[in-house]
Amino acid sequence: MAFQRRDIPDFAVNILARGTLGLMGLLPYRARVALFGRIFEHIVAPLAGWRKRVRDNLAYVMPDLPPAEVKRLERKVANNAGRSLIEIYSGEEFKRHAATMPITGPGLEAMKTAQAEGRPVVLVTGHFGNYDAPRAALIEQGLNIGALYRPMRNRFFNAHYTKSIAAIGSPVFPSSRKGQVEMMRFLRGGGVLGFFIDNHVGRGIEMDFFGKSAMTSLSAAQMALKYDALLLPVWGIRGDDGFSFEIRTGAPVQHTDAESMIAELTSQLEDITRDHMEQWFWIHRRWKPEVIEYHQRKRAAAKTAP
Repeated sequence: MAFQRRDIPDFAVNILARGTLGLMGLLPYRARVALFGRIFEHIVAPLAGWRKRVRDNLAYVMPDLPPAEVKRLERKVANNAGRSLIEIYSGEEFKRHAATMPITGPGLEAMKTAQAEGRPVVLVTGHFGNYDAPRAALIEQGLNIGALYRPMRNRFFNAHYTKSIAAIGSPVFPSSRKGQVEMMRFLRGGGVLGFFIDNHVGRGIEMDFFGKSAMTSLSAAQMALKYDALLLPVWGIRGDDGFSFEIRTGAPVQHTDAESMIAELTSQLEDITRDHMEQWFWIHRRWKPEVIEYHQRKRAAAKTAP
């Protein structure tokens, strides 16, 4: 794709971001992670409007949360986001670090059994803790794990971002038509594929999350049903020291119908978030009441139509 004048802002942002990340890479791993967390907490969050987004999301789903806790989460959510980003950009260092973390829960043995039998596995996680820590740890266990990702709008930065997430483990598939075809081929061949269940999806279904409806994709469960894949949750829970993780794997979800399966996993994500409130990414727009209202009006109109 040719460089055009409208690309200049994105190119400039890419140069600045990559330069910053490059300078951070000169620091020792732990100092780098801690510093990036503080930068996001004290500089990026207020400039990007993240503190307001955290407040708005919490006011919408947990209006009775004490003000002091809201203030704490404004800071700590951004800190975790900063740490997670620089960890992903730390490539091999992060991969080696995550590979030493303990893996708990019944999911690991279930995954290994499925892989030995050539059965596909669908992993579900959320924007919680560091969601790439489980991928690095499970790859170290010999599991062939692919991941679906949403390309960034900045095509210059996206090329570097894609390279960084692929360094942790591959294959990675963009959420394009071609990427989805390759992803399904990989899954049919007995691969392990990771999905997020907490992205807003305009064409999804309404699913309860923290007592409010949020548009949610059923893709992970639909894939599991279509290819008879094992479906289970996995979480990368950050330790109190800010550097360590617990890689927690859940029990496989029973195959019933896609909506019930995703509802169960969404409930598990809510439970683990309530236990570690600062680790879920309250900075993104999970709830869009205006979209819910639009769908409700459409349903109401359809019922009254002659």
